[in-house]
Amino acid sequence: MRRTLYLISIVLLLFNVMKVNAQQAITEPRWLSSFELSEYKNKVVYLDFWASWCVPCRESFPWLNEMQTKYQDQGLVVIAVNLDRDVNKAHQFVKKFPASFYLFSDPKAELAIKYKVTGMPSSYLFSIDGKLKETHIGFKKSEADKYEANIVKLLAQSKQQ
Repeated sequence: MRRTLYLISIVLLLFNVMKVNAQQAITEPRWLSSFELSEYKNKVVYLDFWASWCVPCRESFPWLNEMQTKYQDQGLVVIAVNLDRDVNKAHQFVKKFPASFYLFSDPKAELAIKYKVTGMPSSYLFSIDGKLKETHIGFKKSEADKYEANIVKLLAQSKQQ
């Protein structure tokens, strides 16, 4: 009986450790110190511009997590560029809406100017050779299947090259 209780305790402890590690994987944001699209050759890149005040971004983050998890092994990299001037606001947002993808802070909006961002969120999908293939402004759950289909299409094309 003691042995059974001991084994059950170990299994429960291991389960809790695994659960904590899984939560940490999604709750500990991975902030990039720099961003150059050319660093992601041979990857399909989904570049998403967001801000802490952006209401649709609250809905897009869970979807971006799902896409990163679902397709990272096939070559997808999701990078979300924050445009808040106050970086602390971005950190507070990510505490409420965790990110399992890469984050980059652009408080001077240099990348936003480069990519001609006109609304939040704005998303850009790049092929493995760095060519822009798709864009959309805003995030609508009703369009999520279309966004995902574009990702899948580029991932399939990358396997053929």
